[in-house]
Amino acid sequence: MSKHTENALPNGFELENYRIEATIGGGGFSIVYRAIDINTDEQVVIKEYLPNTQATRMEDATVSVISEDTTQSFNFGIKRFFAEAAILARINHPNIVKVVNFFRGNNTVYLVMRYEKGRDLKYHIKRYKGKLSERFMRTVFPELLNGLGMLHRHKMLHLDVKPANILLRPGGRPLLLDFGAALTSTVGSRSAIGPHTMTMGFAPVEQHNKGYLGPWTDIYAIGATMWSCIRGKAPPPSLDRAKKDTMKSAVKQFNKIYSKELLEAIDWCLHLDQTQRPQNTQEVIDLINSAPPLPEASANEEIVTEQSMLDKLSAKLPWGNKQA
Repeated sequence: MSKHTENALPNGFELENYRIEATIGGGGFSIVYRAIDINTDEQVVIKEYLPNTQATRMEDATVSVISEDTTQSFNFGIKRFFAEAAILARINHPNIVKVVNFFRGNNTVYLVMRYEKGRDLKYHIKRYKGKLSERFMRTVFPELLNGLGMLHRHKMLHLDVKPANILLRPGGRPLLLDFGAALTSTVGSRSAIGPHTMTMGFAPVEQHNKGYLGPWTDIYAIGATMWSCIRGKAPPPSLDRAKKDTMKSAVKQFNKIYSKELLEAIDWCLHLDQTQRPQNTQEVIDLINSAPPLPEASANEEIVTEQSMLDKLSAKLPWGNKQA
């Protein structure tokens, strides 16, 4: 068992009206479970707040702080986690994971989300070593940006957009996951006080330096995610780029493979100066959608068909690892 999940609740453990089936993931601040709603027999995903540097699991299943020194941080995290859960529960968008319940228990808090079948984008990037097609990009990212825009309109920032936090469901419908780093914010606010998740290569300079955060911060991460889809890996860390930016633009590197508009959107999102990036998601959507229409998928175009851990996904996804 990994360091992040060694404190996980055992299979069969009951929380409220949910029964834990399996531990499916975890990070520095939480543990994620697949569970069953005992009343409806529906599968759900439960996220438990348990920062492993501040708290640990006791024999009676409760969560306890490691020392008095971590009490304040732990309690602050609980309040923030609960507040963000309340906001997410009010958001109903097809490209944002649906929060169906949240509650306190075991001296911590739990977030219950609708269970969805699919594979994360990181899996697809690894499988195809990047080189995901124009059709793929223009199917997935406008929808994803729509969902992110809804989040921004609710005065929330995700702050950890990356391939591992994007689920691709049957038909290529993206779903934005994992709001462990999210915070409520007004435009131009400074970085939140206290620890939060940040992923090298996807976080812009202002996130590293506790600068002014806003929709442009998540938009940089979207650009880095799109870059990963075609390059097969994340861009260089933004702090390295800020010292000496040797990264060639997407327009110069991939102009023979992808449309100019798509590549310009990626470069725009990845601008180091936050004032020079798109200031809202609709600007990115409009640029991507201004590209010439794609032809119908050819009969011999490779189709991606995935199998989830629990169920075969019969729907074929309308893209391949080569451009239509």
